[in-house]
Amino acid sequence: MAVLPMFPLGTVLVPSAVLPLHVFEPRYRQLVADCLAGVPEIGVVLIERGSEVGGGEVRTDVGTIARIVGARELPEGRWLLTTIGTRRIRVRAWLPDDPYPLADVDEWPDPPPGPEHAELLATATGLLRRTLALAAEAGNETAPATVEVADDPVIATHQVVALAPVGPLDRHRLLCAPGPDDRLRLLATMLEDAAEVLAARLTGAGGEGDEG
Repeated sequence: MAVLPMFPLGTVLVPSAVLPLHVFEPRYRQLVADCLAGVPEIGVVLIERGSEVGGGEVRTDVGTIARIVGARELPEGRWLLTTIGTRRIRVRAWLPDDPYPLADVDEWPDPPPGPEHAELLATATGLLRRTLALAAEAGNETAPATVEVADDPVIATHQVVALAPVGPLDRHRLLCAPGPDDRLRLLATMLEDAAEVLAARLTGAGGEGDEG
């Protein structure tokens, strides 16, 4: 268990993904200064309800450690950060926000993948490419459908989650999956649903037509 500075956001960071941050609130400017003077790591968790600005938000209890790999100070003490997700964490207890959010956290490593992992990953990656191609055809801004993933099985699992065109709550559900194989099964279901919706939109199904 360790005390970690926390950065609640309206987005979900997963291990291996890059997250740029523009830091302007005084409490988070202090957080950045403290991290750069010591260990350059923060915990990123999803805000379930509330705003990123001002405090008082409701936070999830699973997140990812973000390591600061680039920092540029702007006028008035603001910061532009480049961070990368490294390890999954569980929040054991939130501490007083003094002067910024702090929590007691435990690292939550993924268990080793099972014997079906390669097949599950291939299925999820194929569905991801199809869904990204459909999203691009529908005019959505998205990652290229030709995406490749890492050789490491657990990192590859997080990479397909990071690239999937799903909302923050679904991405959080994927981050919370017990292990890489469970994550891939859940992601495949989400991608099948997303591809079906996109395909229907592109073919004019679902009640959308030219009449008016």
